[in-house]
Amino acid sequence: MTLPSTPAPAAHDAGRAPAVVGLPTLDAAALDAADPLAAFRGRFLEPEGQPVVAYLDGNSLGRPLADIGDRLAAFTAGPWGQRLIRAWDEAWMDEPFRLGDRLGEVVLGAAAGQTVVADSTSVMIYKLVRAALDAAGPGRDEIVIDRENFPTDRFLVEGIAAERGATLRWITPDPATGVTTADVEAALSPRTAVVLLSHIAYRSGYVADAPAITDAVHRAGALVVWDLCHSAGSVPVELDAWGVDLAVGCTYKYLNGGPGSPAFGYVRRELQERLQQPIWGWMGAADPFGMTESYVPAAGMRRFITGTPPILAMQPLSAMVELIAEAGGIDAVRAKSVLLTEFATALADRDLAPLGVQFASPRDPSMRGSHITINHPRFREVTALLWERGVIPDFRPPHGLRIGLSPLSTSFAEVEAGIEAIRAALTELA
Repeated sequence: MTLPSTPAPAAHDAGRAPAVVGLPTLDAAALDAADPLAAFRGRFLEPEGQPVVAYLDGNSLGRPLADIGDRLAAFTAGPWGQRLIRAWDEAWMDEPFRLGDRLGEVVLGAAAGQTVVADSTSVMIYKLVRAALDAAGPGRDEIVIDRENFPTDRFLVEGIAAERGATLRWITPDPATGVTTADVEAALSPRTAVVLLSHIAYRSGYVADAPAITDAVHRAGALVVWDLCHSAGSVPVELDAWGVDLAVGCTYKYLNGGPGSPAFGYVRRELQERLQQPIWGWMGAADPFGMTESYVPAAGMRRFITGTPPILAMQPLSAMVELIAEAGGIDAVRAKSVLLTEFATALADRDLAPLGVQFASPRDPSMRGSHITINHPRFREVTALLWERGVIPDFRPPHGLRIGLSPLSTSFAEVEAGIEAIRAALTELA
C-alpha cells in the first residue's frame, strides 16, 4: 500500500507522527490486499473453539505470538533446564539490560545503557517519580499531573505526595483532546519538582506534544516522567532526541508480552548517578553476591532494579521486539496504525453516528494514537453483547467504547466486522 506523502512535522509537533491525508478506499478487502504488513497477522495465535470475529482491544492486551508456546518450551528445556543456576552468570544477569537496549533501539529511540526491563508499571513509576522528587532542589515540593491520567498514575502520585509531604498540582485538560503544552506551562512554578504525564491519553487517544512539554518542564527547572503505556509499539517515540528525563511503559499492550509482563524504565544517562530509587534490593546493589552489610547502589541502570528480574516473562516481549524490527520498524507499524484508525473513524461516522454515537478522539491522525473512543449511553450493554458474539472492544465509564487496533495483528476486514457488530447491537437495543 502506497501512503500519500506528507511533509516532515514542524518542530513543535515532533512528538507526533505526521498526518496521512485520506484513505485510498473504504473497501476492507482492497486495503488488506494492499497492506504490506498483512502477512504478519498470521504470526499471532488464533483462539480455538468460539471464534473471535474482531479483536479490538489490543491496546489493553495484545494477542500472543503463535509460536510463543514453542519458544517458552525451548527456554525451559534449554537455558533453564540444561544450564540451571549457571544461566544467571552466563546470560540472565544481563538480560534486563540487553532486552532494554534492544527495546530502546527498535521502539523507544533510546541509545544503549538507558533502558531496563523490570518490575510492574506501577512499581517502576513509583521508583522514578519518587527518585525525581527526592532529587529536586530546595523548595521544589510539587508534583504536576492531570486529572484525566490513568488511575494508577494518579493514585501513585497521591501516595508519594502523602509519603513525602509534597503538594499535587492538578491539570484539568479538555478530555476530548488531552494535556497541551499551554496546560503544562500554566501549572509549572518555581516549586515544581516533577511532572508525570501520559504520552497518549488512555481515553481519547490524544498524543501529547512530548518534545515541547519536556522543554517547558526543563525551562522551569523540573524533571518529567512520561508514561508510554499506550505508545510503546504503536507510535514512534524518540526519547533521546526529545531530551526526555524518565519514562515508563508496560509491555502487554502493543508489545504483546502477555498478562503481567514486566514494564520497562528509561533514565537519561546524565541522571543515572544523580537519582536514587527508593526500593533498595539486592539486585540493584553494587555487589549483589557480596551479601554486604549495607546497601550501596550499583552504577548505571542496574541501580534501578530491586529484586530478581522476571527472566521467563521477558521471553514473549523479546520475540515481539524482533517481530517489529522484521516488519520494518516502528515507522512501518505506525503507517498501518494510522490507516486502521482512519478506517475505523470513517466507518464510525458512516454507520454509527446516525445512531447517536459520538466520536471522542482527535480527528487529526497525527494527534491520535492507535485507538479511538466512541461514546453512547448504551455502550456498557453493547460491550457485553459484543463479547458474547466474539467481538472484543473495551468499555470505559461513563459511556466510552474503545477500539484498540494493534497494527501487526489486526486486519481491515476485522475492523469492518467490528463496526458492523456495534451497529447491529445498538440497533437491537434501540
